[in-house]
Amino acid sequence: MLGRERLLLAALSPLIAGAAVLPWWEPGTLLRLTFLLLALLATLAVALRVLASGLAVPAAEGPRPKLRGSVPYGLFGLAAAVLVTLEGRQDAYAVIVLTLSMGPAEWLLYRYRGWSVAALRQRDPRAFLLRSSGVLALCLVCYLMLLLVPALLLGSGPVALLSLAAVLWAALLLQAFGVAWPPAVVCLTTAAGAVLITRADLPDGSAVLPSVCAAAAVCLAACVVALLGRPSPHV
Repeated sequence: MLGRERLLLAALSPLIAGAAVLPWWEPGTLLRLTFLLLALLATLAVALRVLASGLAVPAAEGPRPKLRGSVPYGLFGLAAAVLVTLEGRQDAYAVIVLTLSMGPAEWLLYRYRGWSVAALRQRDPRAFLLRSSGVLALCLVCYLMLLLVPALLLGSGPVALLSLAAVLWAALLLQAFGVAWPPAVVCLTTAAGAVLITRADLPDGSAVLPSVCAAAAVCLAACVVALLGRPSPHV
């Protein structure tokens, strides 16, 4: 969030090194915990350093951000946790695949912004809308294709995993542009509906999550096209 990705990468290097040797060497519980603890302490140290440097600069003039502005982000986090938990109850490997995909997901979010800025060369708003929709489709398809291969190799249900991944990616894209309430409402409604239907113990309960996530993904994609399909958010 504060633009210190390289420092974060350096702080996580113990964890990366420990994970890299796992296919060839079992370090044992003590070393596993050591790698985790080193990465945690390094990340905390970097965070404190960055925050301290920010506090040393005089505060900008103007009103402080209101606390209620963080509410939709918290609601989205709660909804995402519920959806991922429901998926994990059915397929634990799907959650692992989804976790590992967060790196490519963040990169594609970054590329969407870059490609959308490049699309500003289109003077006609309709042409920009078409170009922006094409960029959205390209990024989303690339992300889902990256997930499809490990899902098939691990025997995970690709439909449930891909629909949930589409929901999370589209919601994170909207949040990256400061649009917080639409993804929060859609994801919270989806999570609540999935929980209620799952608790009802229907015979085809395994199809509930893919269905509601697919509907939510369509809603969020429509929000992206409607809200980000205009040049103003990208300027």
